Amino acid sequence: MPPTAPTAQEHTATPPQAGLPAPGGGRSAGRGAPRLYALDGLRLVAALMVVAYHYMAYGANSDVTGWGGDPADHFPAPVSAAASYGFLGVELFFLISGFVICMSCWGRSPKEFLVSRVTRLFPAYWLAILVTTAVMNIAPVVYDPPELTLVLSNLTMFQEAFNVGHIDGVYWSLWAELRFYLIFGIVVAMGTTYQRVLLFCGIWAVASVLSDQAELPLLDLLAQPRYAPFFIAGVVMYLMHRFRPNPMLWGLLIFCWLVAQHRTWALINQAQESLSHQLSWEVALGFVTAFFLLVLLVALGKLDFVRWGWLTTAGAITYPLYLLHENIGWTVIHVLSDRVPSWAIVAGLVPALMLLSWLVHRLVERPVGRALRRQMMRPRPSIADGGAPAAKPVPAKPLGATGAAPGPQEATEPEPVHAGAGAGRAHSAP
Repeated sequence: MPPTAPTAQEHTATPPQAGLPAPGGGRSAGRGAPRLYALDGLRLVAALMVVAYHYMAYGANSDVTGWGGDPADHFPAPVSAAASYGFLGVELFFLISGFVICMSCWGRSPKEFLVSRVTRLFPAYWLAILVTTAVMNIAPVVYDPPELTLVLSNLTMFQEAFNVGHIDGVYWSLWAELRFYLIFGIVVAMGTTYQRVLLFCGIWAVASVLSDQAELPLLDLLAQPRYAPFFIAGVVMYLMHRFRPNPMLWGLLIFCWLVAQHRTWALINQAQESLSHQLSWEVALGFVTAFFLLVLLVALGKLDFVRWGWLTTAGAITYPLYLLHENIGWTVIHVLSDRVPSWAIVAGLVPALMLLSWLVHRLVERPVGRALRRQMMRPRPSIADGGAPAAKPVPAKPLGATGAAPGPQEATEPEPVHAGAGAGRAHSAP
């Protein structure tokens, strides 16, 4: 599908300031722009990669998998070998997260940004903790039932900051997402403009590279050198989507890919400890490069022809699927592995969890998220109600009152297209 036609707002936009790309100069980011169905599809691909990794490859040196041994013993060698690279689905998730978080928070206030993240992440997460804990208590065949203090600490989503364990191993990646939100929230507080977001990406990219030698724990905590190139690349590709690509953006994207190929060594070394198949850096880099290219194609509008409505649902269920699949899935595998063929267990378990995830999305995520949003966005009480005095409205200045038209970033940028439910959620493998 060709790029969307300019909106009326774009037709009447003030000429851009020197050095700034014109709003909508790339693809229209207005509310009338098409939904990015391809991003929903890529989220499903990433989720299924992680699921395949946990069910058919992870845990070669541990009996904590459900199979009671190496999962590779239960599947054909090529299948298990391919599943061994499923841990890289987290990198695809982080790329998508960078893209969509930037898109969804553009023009929002800090409060709106905070509310959007809380209402999107926590409802399904809280339910997943309760369901997983219940399963671990009813059938403690893979892990012992967690202590109450561990469950309560996990409800905050800050358990890694407390140096306590996770109810489910996949939750660790949420801490990476939260740190991304923390530092990107600085840009939101300042006001999202092309120049500010680009400067943010450049500073973060440099900080993530320097953190290896700086040996400063706080810098390493915030810069996240292992995952930064993926988050940053996603943000850069959103800038390409909202505006036209330019040499600065291309250069920063290429830099992110170069850093990512280096970080892939560390990702491989970490994953190799739990795998029986020898991982190849070349194959892993092929996956990472494919992820970059796919998200880039979305950003440039090359996948706009993908308009299958079912991808909306597919994107919506990926977060609860990610949260629920590991420990619950391993418990089911352990119970059935002696009586049901391995391939049949996985073939039945994955659709069942997808159905459960859809129910969680429809019955928990959406209604609870809406209720939380209404409560969190309620206006503060006025002084008559015993609260702080309400702020006096400031009359808007007419155009030209200060002798100049407002800058294009502040006055004429269209609203970003909403590309799917909850794209700021984190996904990864332990």
